[in-house]
Amino acid sequence: MLKLDTLSDKEIIKIDDQYCSHGDTVHYLNPPKVFRRSEGSFIYDENDTEYLDIQMWYSACNFGYRNERVNNAVIDQMSFMPQLASQFINKDRSLLAQKICLANEKRFGEKGRVHFNVGGTCAVEDAIKLVRNHTGKNLLFSYMGGYHGRTLGASAITSSYRYRRRYGHFDRAHYTPFPYCYRCYYGKQKETCDFYCVNQFERLFENEYNAMIDIKTGETEFVALFAEPIQGTAGYIIPPQGYFKKMKKVLDQFNILLVSDEVQMGFYRTGKLWSIENFGVTPDIVTFGKSLTNGLNPLSGVWAKAHLITPEKFPPGSTHATFSSNPIGTRAGLEVMTMLEEVDHEIMVRAKGARFLEGLQHLKAKYKHIGDVDGMGLALRLEITEADGFTPSKKLCDQIVDEGLTGTLQYNGKKCGLVLDVGGYYKNVLTLAPSLYITNEEIDMAINLLDQLFKRCTA
Repeated sequence: MLKLDTLSDKEIIKIDDQYCSHGDTVHYLNPPKVFRRSEGSFIYDENDTEYLDIQMWYSACNFGYRNERVNNAVIDQMSFMPQLASQFINKDRSLLAQKICLANEKRFGEKGRVHFNVGGTCAVEDAIKLVRNHTGKNLLFSYMGGYHGRTLGASAITSSYRYRRRYGHFDRAHYTPFPYCYRCYYGKQKETCDFYCVNQFERLFENEYNAMIDIKTGETEFVALFAEPIQGTAGYIIPPQGYFKKMKKVLDQFNILLVSDEVQMGFYRTGKLWSIENFGVTPDIVTFGKSLTNGLNPLSGVWAKAHLITPEKFPPGSTHATFSSNPIGTRAGLEVMTMLEEVDHEIMVRAKGARFLEGLQHLKAKYKHIGDVDGMGLALRLEITEADGFTPSKKLCDQIVDEGLTGTLQYNGKKCGLVLDVGGYYKNVLTLAPSLYITNEEIDMAINLLDQLFKRCTA
């Protein structure tokens, strides 16, 4: 068999097409793109053309490709204990859990415990077990536009029916509209609506005939609301300030737990360790993954308030994965948490985010096909529309993404490309998640390349 580095892109694509399941991903290009190496904010193709990546593996590499600190920690761990069954203790697992718990105690004023698993979806499944175990009930609230994974349990609280259509589901969540103010579900205006969406949610509990509560006992069948504080796959939608505070009051009134899904927005993507911090409420449970190891190892976890996850309440064997809390992953995670303690990432991310957002707003003023621009930290969005500035344009959005991957843009006299990701209810939103360590020069490069793409694709 030929060595990998001697195979052409065409040969690799042919092998992939024949031997790989087509169910594990979506290739947006035809033929699909093949990349050969990565470094910092860039990935490189067969011809060593550089592509500035401002989606960073769906926010799994917050700290840049081939981050030296995290890579060296993994290499060191591999040199003396790369494997260990989770029935035993490795110190990095214990220290990582401690760092996360102490970080959350500082932020939320709550003691808790951490349970590790091997992927964001698995962390969500564990959170579902925790809330059902705590209450003895099983019905859940989630949001329209919410994405929590594609396992059977997680897809039951993910709003897209297409993830359930072929496989059925367990108890499907009751979905409530997310405060997507640019395209309000209720047709209201943010400035005058007085949180109409929260008021409508609260009305579900007005009387027993709205099907959510037994008025005589004050008891509801619903045990938790699963929320991405900033929706990811739905298009990096940022709710207005005050929304989650009002929503939390309603949840607390009826003893409904709040689960903050931080798999995509955690680890300072939004300028805070957890995105929920930006909205001034304390969750009962936090799920996390992706950038915990900077994408080097499939490690995820759940932090829960102590009373939900005591050894008596959640005993040994409640949930398990062979590779949960593996030494390589926990060592990488420990290095990431240590890095976060050493540098004020909040100040750094907010400054870079402000610079990026200013550039995007400049593009919005220049191109009538950009309907909305928003951002929090380095979670940024560009909503692509028809010339009226509102009607969604999936076609133009796809065209911009495809053109960025041709590698035919120009910057400083060199050919290059731009890696973008698509999200949104209408698949018309460019969701930007650059490395948190992106430089100011690279931010300016990103704006320049986006400008070139809009100029080409709207000509």
